[in-house]
Amino acid sequence: MAEEVHNTDAPVVIKKYANRRLYNTQTSSYVTLDHLAAMVKRGVEFEVRDARTNDDITRSVLAQIIFEEEAKGQSLLPIRFLRQLIRFYGDSMEAFLPGYLDLSMESFTKNQEVLRNRLAEAFGGGSQTFENLARQNFAMFERAMQMFTPFVPRPPRAAGVEPKADGTAEPPSSEDISDLKRDIEAMRRQLAELSQQRK
Repeated sequence: MAEEVHNTDAPVVIKKYANRRLYNTQTSSYVTLDHLAAMVKRGVEFEVRDARTNDDITRSVLAQIIFEEEAKGQSLLPIRFLRQLIRFYGDSMEAFLPGYLDLSMESFTKNQEVLRNRLAEAFGGGSQTFENLARQNFAMFERAMQMFTPFVPRPPRAAGVEPKADGTAEPPSSEDISDLKRDIEAMRRQLAELSQQRK
C-alpha cells in the first residue's frame, strides 16, 4: 500500500464499494481492514464513506475491524462487558454511555505509559502498586457501570442503595455521582504521583 500523505486539515477519505472493496482516495489504492487498523494505530484520521450514497459508515467499519481482531484471538473485550454493552441498546440511558466510554478511554490512553511501567515493575520486582491501582480502577469502573444501569438488579452493597421490592434500584443520587467524581479525581492524583516517581 502506498504511504499516506498526512493532511492536518481533513481526514483521509476511504470509499467502500458494493463489492466490499475499500479505496483510499488519498493514495489512489485499494486497502484492507488490516491497512485501516494500521492507520488507526499510527494515529491517521480517516472516514469511510459509502461509494454510492456517500453516507458516513466509519463507525460500522471500525466495529468490523474490532470484530476481525477479536476473531484473531486479540480478545480485549471481556464477555461481561459485551453483555452489559448490548443491554444498553434501546435503554433510556444509552445516550449517556458513549460520552462516558469516550472519556474513560481517553483517561486510560493518557495514563497508559504509567500503567505499563507499573505492570513491568509488578512482574519484575514484585511490586503491589500496579495490582492496587488495577483494583481501584476496576472498582471505580464497576461502580460507574452500576450507576449507568440503575434498573438492572444488583447487590445493594455494591450499588450503595437499597433495592426496591421488584429487585430494581433507584437511579443514582447526586451523592453517588459526587462519590464517583471523587474516586476519579483520586485516581488521577495517584496516577500523576506515580508518573512523577518514574521521572
